[in-house]
Amino acid sequence: MKTDKKDLPLDQFIEFALYDKVNGYYMKKNPFGKEGDFITAPNITRLFSEIIAIWVLTFWKSIGSPRKFNLLELGAGNGEMMKVIIETLKNFPDCFNNCNFQIHEKSEFLKKQQQFNLKSEKMTWIDDIKINNLFPTIYLANEFFDALPIKQFFKRKEGWVERFVNFKDEKNAEFKEQLIDIKNIEQNLKFEISKDQEIIEYSPSSFEYLKDISNLIKNNDGGLLIIDYGYLNLKMKETLLAIKNHKHSNILEDIGDSDITYNINFNLFKKFVRQFDELNFIITNQKKFLTSMGIIQRAEIISENIPFSKKSDLFYRIRRLIDEKQMGELFKVMLIKKHKNNFKTGFEID
Repeated sequence: MKTDKKDLPLDQFIEFALYDKVNGYYMKKNPFGKEGDFITAPNITRLFSEIIAIWVLTFWKSIGSPRKFNLLELGAGNGEMMKVIIETLKNFPDCFNNCNFQIHEKSEFLKKQQQFNLKSEKMTWIDDIKINNLFPTIYLANEFFDALPIKQFFKRKEGWVERFVNFKDEKNAEFKEQLIDIKNIEQNLKFEISKDQEIIEYSPSSFEYLKDISNLIKNNDGGLLIIDYGYLNLKMKETLLAIKNHKHSNILEDIGDSDITYNINFNLFKKFVRQFDELNFIITNQKKFLTSMGIIQRAEIISENIPFSKKSDLFYRIRRLIDEKQMGELFKVMLIKKHKNNFKTGFEID
């Protein structure tokens, strides 16, 4: 891949590798499913998306069942989850008829796939989430934030350094480090991130989205549901990795042909949200969320009259979503909402 710059901060390198208009990973291929490089929860079973739809319905009621509201999915992949959500909400006309279904998508390639898969539905694609109507909005972010570029900082003997990527030529790149003043970074963030840390990973783009969405929730009401892999330890760790054909690959090889991702430190998200006095958050893991929402009972009902082999397959897929050794613990579910809203559906289990 060709870039005009020789040295790029890590987040700019990831932006280039994933979202370059010509050769960026997300701009030229469908990465989802068996034929792609990874599988997301909506690819595993449509029950996941049905559960999210029921959650949306209950949250809509918690904000007063507004006559007009937006359901905005951030980074909707191939549109599979949104399609099932729409089909499910059609069974609840009061909610469905009042809803503006919207998608925010950075990848033109994926946007075309979404438009094809959702062509029979009333959809709007939003380029800038700040430029929208003033209706309450429920934001869905399923594996969205892990795909946003991150910065990395390491504590060395001489002080904090930032990781850069140096391009020797089109095919060869290597990591470099540059000394930085971490206090300047913290002043821009408006909170401390370096205390008791040896490694720092954070995404400037994530904080921009969180700032914009938090302000929109504060002013217009609504909430943000984040489902993503990550951890809650106070001590940060290096989690950056590349994935190709469902296997780990070298970040500095196959540039533009591998996904680059990381595990979200949800403590940083919590710190960020605490800046907004009107907002609060609740957080759990995917196992507790889906179990609390009744995914097992729903599976038992729909599997009553299907062949044993199909029933086994369904419960195998659900186990993948909720098993603590698979996605159940690694994936966290976080809701950001107004303080005055005591909504806890999906988060009741400690």
